[in-house]
Amino acid sequence: MKWDFASVFDNTDALLAGAAGTLRLFAICLVCGLSLGLVVGLGRYARSKWLYWPATAFVEFFRNTPVLVQILWFYFALPILLPFTINPLAAAALGISLNSAAFSAEIYRGGIQSIDKGQWDGARAIGMGWGQAMRRIILPQAIKRMLPALTNRAIEIFKMSTLASAVAYVELLQQGKLIASLNFNPIEAYTAVAVIFFVFLWPLVQFTYVLERRLGRSE
Repeated sequence: MKWDFASVFDNTDALLAGAAGTLRLFAICLVCGLSLGLVVGLGRYARSKWLYWPATAFVEFFRNTPVLVQILWFYFALPILLPFTINPLAAAALGISLNSAAFSAEIYRGGIQSIDKGQWDGARAIGMGWGQAMRRIILPQAIKRMLPALTNRAIEIFKMSTLASAVAYVELLQQGKLIASLNFNPIEAYTAVAVIFFVFLWPLVQFTYVLERRLGRSE
């Protein structure tokens, strides 16, 4: 077999456009997914059934259905049910963000539950309400324990961005498909996509390892 990476290098502008699209989608989904996950996670921990049951239904639905199906549903079915159109970026962002929120909600819930009950008792003893205790005492301690898991969640979000190619959103995999179809070099094109993902993700993975070691020493 004769390798043909020259045709890939000739289309670096397409790969750069795909990388920009991937980073844009990643940033949106990271902020929305982790922020909504915190809200849902607090709902999962709440004593009120009016908060607990909707949060639980949200987690169970989005955690147990495929992300790709969710993206396709938002892109093709939602405009049929509601009087507006949705672009590929919005459909992909909705699917990935809601799915990530469901998984990160469980990370938040588990982190909060790992805090000793004595912390709650101490907060109540000095007159703090539930919200004050959560904001000033519980969450600062829980976030420290959750950081490695949340960082891993960010890595998964970055890799899930490739699913946006199913609705023709301009991201790395979509651009790799385009280059492969134009130059008949799928191995080279997808190898280039894999290398770019590795270059983006490897520093984040190493940061996760460093974070875990530091948090382990501080326990």
